[in-house]
Amino acid sequence: MSVRSTLATAAGKSSYWFLHTFLHGGSSLPGKITTAIDPNILKAFGKKYDVVIITGTNGKTLTTALSVRVLKQKYDNVLTNPTGSNMEQGIVTTFITAQKSKRGKTLAILEVDEANVVKVTKYITPIAFVFTNLFRDQMDRYGEIYTTYDKILAGVKLAPEATIIANGDEQIFNSRELPNPIIYYGFNHQLAGDIKAPANTDGLLCPKCNHILHFGFITYANLGDYFCPHCGFRRPTLNYQVNKLTELTPTSSTFEIDHHEYKVMIGGMYNIYNALAAYALGRFLDVSQDQIQTAFEADKKVFGRQEVINVDGKQVTLILVKNPVGLNQVLDMILTDNDPFSFVGLLNANYADGIDTSWIWDGNFEKLKKHAIPAFMTGGERYKDITFRLKVAGVDDPIIEPDLAKVVDKLKTLPTKKVYILATYTAVLQLRKQLAEQGYIKEGMEA
Repeated sequence: MSVRSTLATAAGKSSYWFLHTFLHGGSSLPGKITTAIDPNILKAFGKKYDVVIITGTNGKTLTTALSVRVLKQKYDNVLTNPTGSNMEQGIVTTFITAQKSKRGKTLAILEVDEANVVKVTKYITPIAFVFTNLFRDQMDRYGEIYTTYDKILAGVKLAPEATIIANGDEQIFNSRELPNPIIYYGFNHQLAGDIKAPANTDGLLCPKCNHILHFGFITYANLGDYFCPHCGFRRPTLNYQVNKLTELTPTSSTFEIDHHEYKVMIGGMYNIYNALAAYALGRFLDVSQDQIQTAFEADKKVFGRQEVINVDGKQVTLILVKNPVGLNQVLDMILTDNDPFSFVGLLNANYADGIDTSWIWDGNFEKLKKHAIPAFMTGGERYKDITFRLKVAGVDDPIIEPDLAKVVDKLKTLPTKKVYILATYTAVLQLRKQLAEQGYIKEGMEA
């Protein structure tokens, strides 16, 4: 390291120590301080690590967490950013707070915001990229999915020899000719037919001829075995695939990948994609199927991803939602629960959430009324928006609590043992802070 890099790292470490010792947090400010002193600091860090970048709209955090578990089965040193701070300054903080490796290079598995991929690859050449999916998300920041993909590819172009491990069921990841080696993962769990997706689904036009794509089958949204009957464009051959869905519950998923059975302690088909991505990365880095099975079976929840918290006997499940596709998948998942439960929706609209809340109107809240849910509650800074949306969906009298500091007490009054809370990013942070202060969880981003 240069003198400048050494000084920058020392300043970052000092600020991190102060923030975490006295203010119990701070994952991006140390990185801001470090890069202010040395804007090229990532270049110095990159020389010490074999880096994998995980990016996409949904599933980055869980895919990263599962990937780290998988790779720890083989590698002694695996660095990651478990706080979910996935922009440049947060990634710098991850490096400056890392423990020194006693031997050789450390593997770094980094969740990276789509628009920040190029900010990382400007200085660091990764060995691989993992692409999860692309859906409309925070339109004020990213625009349409094609714009978002351009942001990702701006970073990929700086690392043309890095292997891309991409969701093969996502059409846009097969729409450009790239020099990189590409590995595809996806689903092949049912016989193919010839169907169309609903008209308001994203990404339904063939990227080659602009005709409407057909599907052999659809897993959810626009993901599945797609093909164009006009020009012949179709899903690529999958290197790794889900062959069978054995059992799906709100708290677990059992399935087969490459005819080997796995179980993860988290519900939802969308989370099987996350596990499949972690599996594909693990196999790329020579982790065995049995080692992956051991990693998947570890019952360790990740911040905001179906954390189950005991609040005075209430089984409270906290789930992050941030866009229509993810929201609808979560709604489908919780409605597989056969036990009575209460529903809580917490909506904020800060920069990290996306300031435009119109996406909630694409959520199919109407399906909630088909189940006997005895109590609904709304809250957050945009409580009026989520309350009105539920009323339009047929929910007559939701409990309203704008102050997230009071939500924990209100949870205790709900009539069911089980409670599902769907919350946007900063609402999750604020609620977890309240739960930590009241002793229901430990501080930090992992449960």
